[in-house]
Amino acid sequence: MLPSLETAESQWLSQLTAMRQAIAELKLDDQINGQDQAYGRNILVDDDDLTGSSASDDLWNAFSDETDSSYSSDMLDGAEDSSPGLEASDRPWGHRWLESKCSSIAGRKSELDAGALQQQLSAMLASDMKDDELQMSLADILGYDDLDFVIELITHRKDITARDEQDASNMNGIDGRLQTRQQREIALQRQDQSHKTTALGPAQNREELQYPHVYKVHSAGNTLSSAGRKYGLPEGSKKIEHEKYEEYSIPAAKVGTLGVGRKLVEISGMDGLCKRTFKVYKSLNRMQSLVYKVAYETNENMLICAPTGAGKTDAAMLTILNTISHNISPSPTEEPDASDFIVNSNDFKVIYVAPMKALAAEITEKLGRRLAWLGINVRELTGDMHLTKKEITETQIIVTTPEKWDVVTRKSTGDTELVQKVRLLIIDEVHMLHDERGAVLESLVARTERQVESTQSLIRIVGLSATLPNYVDVADFLKVNRMQGLFYFDASFRPVPLEQHFIGVKGKPGSKSSRDNIDQVAFEKVKDMLEQGHQVMVFVHSRKDTVGTARTFIQMAQDQQCQALFDCSEVQGFGTALKELKNTKGRELRELVPRGFGTHHAGMPRSDRNRIEQLFAQGHINVLCCTATLAWGVNLPAAAVVIKGTQLYSSQEGKFVDLGILDVLQIFGRAGRPQFQATGIGFICTTHDKMDHYLSAVTQQQPIESKFSRKLVDNLNAEIALGTVTSIPEAVQWLGYSYLFVRMQRNHLTYGIDWAEIRDDPQLVQRRRKLAIDAARILQQSQMIIFNESTEELRAKDVGRIASQYYVLQTSIEIFNTMMSPRATEADVLKMISMSGEFDNIQSRDNESKELTRLREESIHCEVVGGNDVASAKTNILLQSYISRARLEDFALVSDSAYVAQNAARICRALFMIALNRRWGHQCLVLLSLCKSIEKQIWPFQHPFYQFDLPPPILKNLDEKSNISSIESLRDMEPAEIGQLVHNQKMGNTISKLLDNFPTLTVEAEIAPLNRDVLRVHLYLTADFRWNDRHHGTSESYWIWVENSETSEIYHHEYFILSRRKLYDDHELNFTIPLSDPLPTQIYVRAVSDRWLGAETVTPVSFQHLIRPDTESVYTDLLDLQPLPVAALKNPLLEEIYGQRFEFFNPMQTQIFHTLYHTSANVLLGSPTGSGKTVAAELAMWWAFREKPGSKVVYIAPMKALVRERVQDWRKRLTRQMGLKLVELTGDNTPDTRTIRDADIIITTPEKWDGISRSWQTRGYVRQVGLVIIDEIHLLGGDRGPILEIIVSRMNYIASQSKGSVRLVGMSTACANAMDLGNWLGVKEGLFNFRHSVRPVPLEIYIDGFPEQRGFCPLMQSMNRPTFLAIKTHSPDKPVIVFVASRRQTRLTAKDLINFCGMEDNPRRFVHMSEEDLQLNLSRVKDEALREALSFGIGLHHAGLVEADRQLSEELFANNKIQILVATSTLAWGVNLPAHLVVVKGTQFFDAKIEGYKDMDLTDVLQMLGRAGRPQFDSSGVARIFTQDAKKAFYKHFLHTGFPVESSLHNVLDNHLGAEVSAGTIATKQDALDYLTWTFFFRRLHKNPSYYGLEISAEEHNTIAAQQLANDFMVELVDKSFGELGESGCLTLHSNGDVDSTPLGKIMSYYYLSHKTIRHLLKHAKRDASFEDVLCWMCGATEFDELPVRHNEDLINTELSKNLPLNAELLGLPMWDPHVKAFLLLQAYFSRIDLPISDYVGDQNSVLDQSIRIIQASIDVLTELSYLSSCIMMTTLLQCIKSARWPHDGPLSILPGVDQEKEQQRAAKGSSQPHSLAQIHDIPKAALSQALKSIGIPSPTPAQVEKVIKTLPQLQINILDTSALSLRVSITRLNPAVQPDYRIYAPKYPKPQSEGFFLIVADAAKDEVLALKRVNWSPSMEKGGGENKPTTRSMIKLSPETVERKVDVLVLSDAYVGMEWRIEGIEVPGVPVMEEVVGKKEA
Repeated sequence: MLPSLETAESQWLSQLTAMRQAIAELKLDDQINGQDQAYGRNILVDDDDLTGSSASDDLWNAFSDETDSSYSSDMLDGAEDSSPGLEASDRPWGHRWLESKCSSIAGRKSELDAGALQQQLSAMLASDMKDDELQMSLADILGYDDLDFVIELITHRKDITARDEQDASNMNGIDGRLQTRQQREIALQRQDQSHKTTALGPAQNREELQYPHVYKVHSAGNTLSSAGRKYGLPEGSKKIEHEKYEEYSIPAAKVGTLGVGRKLVEISGMDGLCKRTFKVYKSLNRMQSLVYKVAYETNENMLICAPTGAGKTDAAMLTILNTISHNISPSPTEEPDASDFIVNSNDFKVIYVAPMKALAAEITEKLGRRLAWLGINVRELTGDMHLTKKEITETQIIVTTPEKWDVVTRKSTGDTELVQKVRLLIIDEVHMLHDERGAVLESLVARTERQVESTQSLIRIVGLSATLPNYVDVADFLKVNRMQGLFYFDASFRPVPLEQHFIGVKGKPGSKSSRDNIDQVAFEKVKDMLEQGHQVMVFVHSRKDTVGTARTFIQMAQDQQCQALFDCSEVQGFGTALKELKNTKGRELRELVPRGFGTHHAGMPRSDRNRIEQLFAQGHINVLCCTATLAWGVNLPAAAVVIKGTQLYSSQEGKFVDLGILDVLQIFGRAGRPQFQATGIGFICTTHDKMDHYLSAVTQQQPIESKFSRKLVDNLNAEIALGTVTSIPEAVQWLGYSYLFVRMQRNHLTYGIDWAEIRDDPQLVQRRRKLAIDAARILQQSQMIIFNESTEELRAKDVGRIASQYYVLQTSIEIFNTMMSPRATEADVLKMISMSGEFDNIQSRDNESKELTRLREESIHCEVVGGNDVASAKTNILLQSYISRARLEDFALVSDSAYVAQNAARICRALFMIALNRRWGHQCLVLLSLCKSIEKQIWPFQHPFYQFDLPPPILKNLDEKSNISSIESLRDMEPAEIGQLVHNQKMGNTISKLLDNFPTLTVEAEIAPLNRDVLRVHLYLTADFRWNDRHHGTSESYWIWVENSETSEIYHHEYFILSRRKLYDDHELNFTIPLSDPLPTQIYVRAVSDRWLGAETVTPVSFQHLIRPDTESVYTDLLDLQPLPVAALKNPLLEEIYGQRFEFFNPMQTQIFHTLYHTSANVLLGSPTGSGKTVAAELAMWWAFREKPGSKVVYIAPMKALVRERVQDWRKRLTRQMGLKLVELTGDNTPDTRTIRDADIIITTPEKWDGISRSWQTRGYVRQVGLVIIDEIHLLGGDRGPILEIIVSRMNYIASQSKGSVRLVGMSTACANAMDLGNWLGVKEGLFNFRHSVRPVPLEIYIDGFPEQRGFCPLMQSMNRPTFLAIKTHSPDKPVIVFVASRRQTRLTAKDLINFCGMEDNPRRFVHMSEEDLQLNLSRVKDEALREALSFGIGLHHAGLVEADRQLSEELFANNKIQILVATSTLAWGVNLPAHLVVVKGTQFFDAKIEGYKDMDLTDVLQMLGRAGRPQFDSSGVARIFTQDAKKAFYKHFLHTGFPVESSLHNVLDNHLGAEVSAGTIATKQDALDYLTWTFFFRRLHKNPSYYGLEISAEEHNTIAAQQLANDFMVELVDKSFGELGESGCLTLHSNGDVDSTPLGKIMSYYYLSHKTIRHLLKHAKRDASFEDVLCWMCGATEFDELPVRHNEDLINTELSKNLPLNAELLGLPMWDPHVKAFLLLQAYFSRIDLPISDYVGDQNSVLDQSIRIIQASIDVLTELSYLSSCIMMTTLLQCIKSARWPHDGPLSILPGVDQEKEQQRAAKGSSQPHSLAQIHDIPKAALSQALKSIGIPSPTPAQVEKVIKTLPQLQINILDTSALSLRVSITRLNPAVQPDYRIYAPKYPKPQSEGFFLIVADAAKDEVLALKRVNWSPSMEKGGGENKPTTRSMIKLSPETVERKVDVLVLSDAYVGMEWRIEGIEVPGVPVMEEVVGKKEA
């Protein structure tokens, strides 16, 4: 013991004596006995002490959970050891002493409970722990301040435990009075009895239950050891001590025999289905015979626990046959002898979940072979094997891995068909629950069980596992009926019994001696086995070790002269086997196999692994060194297995951990080959300290625990994204289905749950709640869900959905959230991908460093940060090498690389979706290219033809000539030219053909503004290639998105699939995009292939000619009129017709009656659905027939349904009675010309009438039309708007030509811009636009957005649950109509609603009739789906139902017998059935014409909304519209269009006039006035003069005087605008009214600035401006007026202002001013400080965006003013903005990793070079690295810094020639470009910028700018290759001066602070004066 410890001990002992005395005086005994406290109430025990994961193998390990509660009875068994000589009372260290000690400690530590502590200590002392272990455990419990007590306990351990027996009587309150021996014995017996009966916890009692199918030789495990602590080893076990190790050998168990009265199930006695499947067997084995009844003859869930090799796969086969038997005819139960069956293969699916891919392949092969006779398809669905949708449909049995099945079921959709057909789920190796991957199984089972409960469908779950101690828990988790489906078979069911040897090797664990000993011992054992003639597998724990071990053993064999034992050369066929080895990839195998050794691990190529398996099976190798994957994945037994060492590296933990017990069992399962040996032999060689652990664990096994809590966050996210968990209570319920919950209840201490908690909350609701809330909070922080803490609602966000769909971890999402940026480059993305959580387990191995360095040099194209030992760097290198198709030497790297590539592709796709979601156009492009790069292994910069198999030289040629070999350029060439280009004539034709196959699209765009903020875009897509099945398969997919050309923000995106069938069809996409101010100059429409690199097209759509209309609303008030009676028609026939329906016209009809019936005025009638517009149309019709006999009426309705309805209605009601002829003209129905000619009424669709009226000259009947009624005319904005427009124009034109007139009546819902429509229709007095509120019942509208899904059904399905919740919220007992898009959707929706009802307390909540009524009605139904739905109170309504069924639905719904009606949109148009709540579930429908989904017209939606609210019952209605996120804004905008939109042109008229003047459109004042008359403003000015500040008195309104005033107002406006522009110096106004633009005007117009910005600059500009001055000038620009300043941001601004170099008070504006905010945001950006809130980040980007434009304009203005110094300072500001640095930060401050302060000091001193960035290339290397070193950049200079320095331009300026009028300057860049497009290094600036320079010619003495020119490199210079130095020549014109002068030429970078080159004192000659010559010319 250390001296310090000894002194400490002596101090403690003295303190102890004192304490003892004090305790003795206190006499605590009696008090303690009086306290009756719950055991463990206050014990705080560390988790590690309880789970057995701590290093010490303490007593808790020894307890199975069944013995947890029996701790007390075990304590009575320690009495045997007590020495008889000493009586209890004679010993000082006994029960009383311990009790008093515990009391005193508990007194000091409030968290400990004396009684519980004493029990725990007694238990530990009585255990057979070694003293040193015990010491640590005790110290953990008591704390280190009680070490003296610990030492005392250990010293007197025997005495204390010996007293326990005698003192036991005092434990339960038997007082301590003296008793006779007999009394004491009786008391002890009674106590013993009571312990055995009462004190046992529930777990023990439950275990006592005898389950019928648990087959164990002994019920209570093995015999108890003498101390009662641990199970002893089975009989016959031996312990052998050796010098180097200690060995326990456990004999093989006896092989079980058949039980009495049991028989094996003979195959011949089975039915035909089983007979043919098991035809190779005679009978089932013992285990299978026992499960046969339950497995095959019932549908019970099952758990089969049996040892490896007992035949579980066949047991699973029985359950599969059971499922098949329900889906075949004839049924085997009815006809057991039938042997030919027809399988209903579309009705069921069986899912077999295998833990490993290798196993999945084996199972697929096995099942496929056995079931082939039934024609059943078995396919593997794993990471390696993808299945197409078609293949999934054709497959009945899918063998998959847990992860893959999780991914499939996570999609709320897509594969729902598959998921809903599952009838059987088999989970193999269920004991994987214990493993890291166990969490996946839990989530799968929970999901399946919830699906079973919600859908009431039967999915049978069958679990197969190795023998587990707590099989009951697993059974409960799988919802197995313990009395029926729980099967447990012990080791006696192993086909080959196992003899086990546990070897504990001596020596310090981890030391060299210990490792050598393990090798030595393992070798001895292998040698022993070989001597007995057995083949051996040696399991090691790393791939490298397989070869290492083999070589070590060979060496040892040589040393011991026993190589002959290993030699297999005598075995038959050995020579051939060796020959085959010649072509193997692994050189190790060629070296090892001849010596009798083989290796096997997952890093080897599949072919080599298979070969080794064959060699071993054929006996050509005797020893196989392998990793554990062999045990799991391949069924390859050996006579003996040796586990060499039990330490393996866990990448998760980042350290060495113990080999898992499951792995040991699995490996031992490989020992023994049934056909050769009677027993198998398993050795486990471990270190001495771990031997006990394995011994106890393997012989008695520990209960398997749940690993769910670690993965809880991701799994919860998946459920939320799936929509199955929408609130915390549901999450709690979901957790109740997990194994975690089962185990938390059984073994609560392991999960940190104390006794009190489980006592108060046995269902652990609070604990589950806490778990759910914690996980939800984490998800919310990562922005994956929305968690409303008050309502406990959980809603998925897009990022969460993407993470769930692409299986990305929450930790990764957190990394992406911080690292993603809209302008990230490939390098950034690769870095981000390689840092994601999925690659945490990639570790760097020393032996790989060299190869990684090689790869770094050869294959890396994007910079990799970090050394080879950094995991993310290794991942990054491997990923880039994979893309570069680099050759990898190391097998381990090969498999790592495959793993990385596989995951990276998925993660990259997820990132792409996130970027798409964030609308980052540039980022999407980068990510999508990278996705394709990874999938195709081609870099985006390589030529796209790398995707075809072309010879490398050709590709190389294409790459080298990339500037002329782009796809576009090649397409313009002839094959011969291409041949020349690639130096291979033959290839010219090939490439030319491939060009035809390269799948690009041509996109044409048409844009039409719907109103100020919404632009409708029509895209026409044409395939620009020839289809070739080899390259294109059956379809090609594309991403189409529209992005802002300036910010690259995506406005809209769609996934477009082009199928071979429809290659040459017209493909149209229609959508709306928002327009925001300022408008970009253009938008880009990108069509990017989802699979092909380089197949992308960009179509710019210019907004130059986009005129955005303003809208206005003119509403008609409903007058309070006396309703008109029918008699007002004054026509008996008509009165009779209408009298049958009503007596009076409704208020709206009354109001418009006169105009329609008695005048010829054109009418526009806008009113909501259901207000009686049809009658209004009829009134106009009667006017036409009355006033224009012989004329025709054309009624145009936009939908066939409406046409048909109108035709039926009018035929029935009007035409016969009135003797009129009516004809229907639609696509379906085209009568001949005569019929049309004779008809009075033509009812038609716009298309049809357009087609007819086109040739109106030749068609007389078109000219006879007197009235055109256009229904739903507001669809003018819709797809068919143009047609309606042409019709109206044409009818008006016809009228003007044919001297007649055509009356137009337009009808629409209330529309926002009725006036415009009215004017266009030529409506004067006939404009009636009634508000939405003219509805009989007011309406609340809610719009919900849903994320895009691939496919329509998935999207619809994701809306089902929200629909149900909407019904519960808004209309729990009033009628509801759910509108869906198709007939099929009515069924699917109803089905899901029924499922949700099933989870409610009252599943029949929607049925409002008695059971008899219901049965009676159901008996009338013909349609199956309707019958099922009606029984739950849900009706269906669509055109596919027979009339009777449809009427029944309507009738039951109308009478409120059923509450819900699920209908297609026809119901909205056709039948008038109102409801309280209307849910529009999805706003798309399938349009057969385009064979795709299309948006419903707004009319449809309005029509459906019109059904909400029942006039007779409701005071209000509710409508919920469910649509895609992208459409939400559109509906919001148009359903609530409120305010009339006014023009704001007059506010910015000056800018617009200025732009027009500078463009030359306006040259005089009159031009400007004419220009205005075309504006909307002009129209509005007359309508609403006050709004525009035109003062007209009420009397003068609408008079000629008013017009004059308006004209004067406009003249004044134009004058004022011109005056303003003149004041800003932007134009010159001449007295005659002519206007000329000025240079400043051109600058204003060119840079799209306000003239006020120019004025502001002119006002403040001065010479010698400081940096603060120019920054203030720039921030004062009018453009920043619009920068948002939100609530309380002024406080943030004040705070920022204090902490930034320049105080915002310089501006002299309040802190809430946007200009102040811009000023502060720029300073924060220069200082590179983090912004306080995220809003500011976006604001900062917008400021940066605007500022460059403003500064560029300012530089031009200052040049015009000729202020040199200020111009240079403004340029400096531009440099600062691009570099994100202050001008005084020092030139080197832009380099990465610089210590900012040091650089400032260095620059301030001015002693060390470089003084500016321009010099950086000129100074010596040494001086530069010295300077870099001084500012904190290490030497040698990091690559990143080197790269930046190389990026910086090095220029040479030459003056070529000078003359009096001009100067020619050449600028040459001496160093080649590093970045493409001469990108500058500006990591902070949000957008990539290219290098540019200002070339200034100045007169420095006068501080004047003589000329300024912008210079940059053209892209063609860059492509000239590295050698040619890009050069640009500039001719600069000078204003002539007569005297000679000296000028300076300055070249300033526009990006790098202080980078400038000067040539001073250039002499410019004066202009020679030649007066005579001039005179002659004039003469």
